[in-house]
Amino acid sequence: MNYRHAYHAGNFADMMKHGLMLLILRHLMRKPAGFQVLDTHSGCGLYDLTATESEKTGEWRDGIGRFPHTVEAPEALADYLGLIAQAGAPHFYPGSPSLVASVLRPQDRLVCCELHPEDARILRRNFRDRDQVAVHERDGYAALKAFLPPRDLKRGLVLIDPPFEQIDEFDKLAEAIATSRRLFPMGIVAAWYPIKHRAPVRRFHDRLRDLGLRDLLDCSLLLRQPTDPTRLNGCGVLVAGPPYQFEDEARSLLEALVPVLAPDGEGQALITRVAEE
Repeated sequence: MNYRHAYHAGNFADMMKHGLMLLILRHLMRKPAGFQVLDTHSGCGLYDLTATESEKTGEWRDGIGRFPHTVEAPEALADYLGLIAQAGAPHFYPGSPSLVASVLRPQDRLVCCELHPEDARILRRNFRDRDQVAVHERDGYAALKAFLPPRDLKRGLVLIDPPFEQIDEFDKLAEAIATSRRLFPMGIVAAWYPIKHRAPVRRFHDRLRDLGLRDLLDCSLLLRQPTDPTRLNGCGVLVAGPPYQFEDEARSLLEALVPVLAPDGEGQALITRVAEE
């Protein structure tokens, strides 16, 4: 519960996972029926990149700070960068709750869970006038059984973005994906994870297959080869039940990010089928 995303907002990992999240939301919006987004680790929703926390790490400078808002965005990133600009970039960066809320239709809803009491208080204040958004100060993993399947809605997205402060986080994440799919088989699950070296990721994929999960797509962005386990060398988003054509769209988005986020030429975008349908 010590984790505060304000220190990391707008970094390369945010750009990658939020861009992919938006692709999934756009797919859900192609049908008129409403959907629910469950955001298990929400943070506070909107971040001031000039605040002490952001300035202390400066991570946003190597993320959203690399994308000037005065030039035309690559097609694969235009939707995402447009929403970021509307939120007040380059001085402010919207977290996942704010991005989701910005595209919700009247028939859709968002459920946010945040365990840190200060961030939960800020999040609740940010959405106090949005009837479609519910904020809960509670553990995101435990919230899966409380909010799935969605009441009255048959479609949706479960976004799981844990801080990875615990040594067993990959195991907890695998179990959370399995729980989400069991309770909400019609839903899409997107789960973020860090890449320091390859072994934990291989074990994570093996665990997902051992749990009997099907239709798994892994989207990874590497800044450099993951040979130094003391560094954050990249990150991934595991998508369970990806929408039709999402694979090609995700590849285009990641390939547009790589040359800017990893300008030394060591970056790489990888799309891997972990388990077939």
